[in-house]
Amino acid sequence: MTLIERLQWMLRMALVMFILASVAFLSALMTVRLAVRGREVAVPDVVGKSSGDAQQILQGRGIGMKVEDHIYSNLPQDAVVRQSPLPNMTVKTGQNAHVVLSLGPQKQNIPRIEAMTQRDARITLLRGGMQVGEISAAYLPGGPSDAVLQQDPAPGTTDVNSPHVSLLVSLGPRAAAYMMPELSGLPLAEAESKLSAAGLKVSKLTTNSASGAPQGIVVGQTPTRGGRVDSSTAIELQVGE
Repeated sequence: MTLIERLQWMLRMALVMFILASVAFLSALMTVRLAVRGREVAVPDVVGKSSGDAQQILQGRGIGMKVEDHIYSNLPQDAVVRQSPLPNMTVKTGQNAHVVLSLGPQKQNIPRIEAMTQRDARITLLRGGMQVGEISAAYLPGGPSDAVLQQDPAPGTTDVNSPHVSLLVSLGPRAAAYMMPELSGLPLAEAESKLSAAGLKVSKLTTNSASGAPQGIVVGQTPTRGGRVDSSTAIELQVGE
């Protein structure tokens, strides 16, 4: 076999190997795509089913079930009111369907919990089969902290679809606020005395040897001059070393 014939044979063999490798790759790709598609199922309609029946139906399709909430409705207690994903949507097996279950028709009035503490309000609601919903807070000059200022729904409400009662809670009076003074250039003791007179204190103190300032002189501050500060503000000072 001459050199040219040997080179031609090697080129033919390389082409055959390339074709075989391409066919194998495409075959593997199609197998993976078919396997992925084979794990996709249509979500069944479980609205109106009891939670136990709904879970069995979903598990029969390889789908889990996660309870997201409970609400009042005309459906029997523990029946599925809403589901997500919606029926007939396609999902992969192993995923969860999120459902909202019924508490049955509303039977109790919303109690009055205004002026209670958060803890007492929570206990009162739990005793009535209800729960605390969203909690907002506001400062109340001259008022106690942790007291319920408003509630939603209002006391005595019966036409509701959720057992959650949202609260507006008092934070008490807002702490006195001040404008951050300029402390740079002052000795540390004088800066601390100036802050102390306003009910403020240094929360972090660091040294700075690169500033060129004399030892113990303030060379930096956080917050900067003019910033709003109160007794809860973290004040940091840098002093010369």
